[in-house]
Amino acid sequence: MSEIRTEIRLKHKDLLTLADLTADEIHAVLQAGSICKAKQKSGELFVPLLGKSLGMVFHKPSARTRISFELGAFQLGGHAVLLKDEEIGIGSRESVEDVARLFSRYFDGFIIRTFDHTLVTQLAEHSAVPVINALTDYEHPCQILADLMTVQELGKLKSGLKVAFVGDGNNVATAWAFAAAKLGFTLAVASPNGYELHDAVVAEASEDAQRSGGRVLRLHDPNEAVQGADVVYTDVWTSMGQEQERAERLAAFSKFQVGEALMKRAKPDAVVMHCLPAHRGEEISAETFERHQKVIFDEAENRLHVQKGLMTLLMGRTAVA
Repeated sequence: MSEIRTEIRLKHKDLLTLADLTADEIHAVLQAGSICKAKQKSGELFVPLLGKSLGMVFHKPSARTRISFELGAFQLGGHAVLLKDEEIGIGSRESVEDVARLFSRYFDGFIIRTFDHTLVTQLAEHSAVPVINALTDYEHPCQILADLMTVQELGKLKSGLKVAFVGDGNNVATAWAFAAAKLGFTLAVASPNGYELHDAVVAEASEDAQRSGGRVLRLHDPNEAVQGADVVYTDVWTSMGQEQERAERLAAFSKFQVGEALMKRAKPDAVVMHCLPAHRGEEISAETFERHQKVIFDEAENRLHVQKGLMTLLMGRTAVA
């Protein structure tokens, strides 16, 4: 098995958005994740984070994010520390700048899962150690890295790839847009009126897409988006912090469920992906979820492996065979 050479650094010391990465850097993270996965499956000891520490700040609850980062740090020989906001008070009890400076003295890197993306960028600006965006309302880069790793394992991450995203033009769709633009594939996002991918995201992605040959399409018809797709992706209609909009969103998205009829528009070997948690009967039918559950849980597992690859590249010591 190839070694992960940690001298292959990312352009930025942080991972705040996929828009910051080059195509080569995305592929480097995917390769590192695949190597970590292979080593884990074989039982080989691989501890590039031996003696290293990871701070974890959560303003939003999480199952996969906390488990995958905490377990990943442990499996790489490091140690993760969970930090609750009531204990830190970022921006209230203590300034953002001082928290970043303090964490830089204690940790070798830290992640944050929060609402406001600006908070993540401010922490990174004042931190001397890597900061990883573990989800903001703007983008969810770690999720899409895991998704890309899964698509790669399926043999679909190649020329001509079409991904259809059916649902809200949210943080997950944003990260998919940046990935498509960087890697040169087609992303078709079908959303109801008023819930489209943001203009600024499309504009930023378009600059890279012109160079890579990728395309980011905003549509209002899920049938059009899914036509000929290799991957059909969906996410919950109501995210954390939007609970008061639930009734309105259920009505707006009622014709955007991924089900068996819609999947007939995709390629015969197309797969359905979902970042979880899933609300069967809303964004995806129970039948379709169960038909594709293996791939969906491959995605969930790959959060662990691709984030281990990312931490190795950002925080690791030296190349380990």
